[in-house]
Amino acid sequence: MLVRAGARPAWERKRLAIHKVLQRCLGEMPPRPAAPKSRTVLREQRSGYTLEKLEIDNGVDAVIPSCLVIPHGLREPAPAILLLHWHSGDKGGPLFSSEEQNVLEPLLKRGYVLMAIDCYFNGERLGRGPAGAIESNIENQRDSLFKLNLWFGRTLWGMMVRDDMIAIDYLASRPEVDRRRIGASGMSMGSTGAWWLAALDERVRAVVAVACFTRYRELIAHGQLRAHAIYFFVPGILKHFDTEAVAGLVAPRALLALTGDSDPTSPPDGIRVLEKKLGQIYRLYGAGDRFRSIIYPGVAHSYTPEMKRERPPGSTAGCAFLTPGGDGGRCR
Repeated sequence: MLVRAGARPAWERKRLAIHKVLQRCLGEMPPRPAAPKSRTVLREQRSGYTLEKLEIDNGVDAVIPSCLVIPHGLREPAPAILLLHWHSGDKGGPLFSSEEQNVLEPLLKRGYVLMAIDCYFNGERLGRGPAGAIESNIENQRDSLFKLNLWFGRTLWGMMVRDDMIAIDYLASRPEVDRRRIGASGMSMGSTGAWWLAALDERVRAVVAVACFTRYRELIAHGQLRAHAIYFFVPGILKHFDTEAVAGLVAPRALLALTGDSDPTSPPDGIRVLEKKLGQIYRLYGAGDRFRSIIYPGVAHSYTPEMKRERPPGSTAGCAFLTPGGDGGRCR
């Protein structure tokens, strides 16, 4: 899907068509609640921030266990980031764990409101799937959810992204949050979720995606379908386009992709094709500086300290991660 220079009107028409195709491929998604219904389970003061533990009703089949971190000393609505955890992780991973996906400290220092949720088959939601408590294995609950959603004419991945949208609904409802400056970030499954979420929800103004930045065709060519779990697979998508079409919907908002060249989830030749095609799309908007993809030699499926020091796209400051700006997504 190469886009010719100067072809922005054609791309805008194609963009609308891609969005419709994605909705069809994801299946018949139930509408989200008009306003998020939540229950505060815990609220406590910690060093430098207030922690709220919440349960948010997704309006279909579950509550979404969530954590909200609000920095102390906010004097006005602040930018917020939805942090999406990796497969077999939970909402505490990006915030409170000793895992490499933990990014609480650097983001808290910069004054971000932070939110993380448990996805359908992880964390506090484990044992709450179709079979209840007898299905307390992540893989079993994940696969049962995949099967059940097919019977309802929809995909598990679509329902996972829908939950992420509900989390954005909740963030946008909070008085502490500047709804014009909401970003998404994650590693591995969380990475894929972040750029899919931004593709389908324009309220997400900036994305940092660590690992799992890949094209499906190169994944097939390298024999690496096994590198991704079953939730990752969306029926029919390759009949229409590859992942550059999905990630292309993020343009012209900021997108930073950080990937190791030895990561089996992301063949480097596929990343380079994405870089070329997404670069073309961003340049149609005069926003070439808002997309950056970095491939790290000798790095496998990991989130390194060097990655955490990378500047956001369009930024001249030496700050880590994304800084969603108030000018339509341009980073400060």
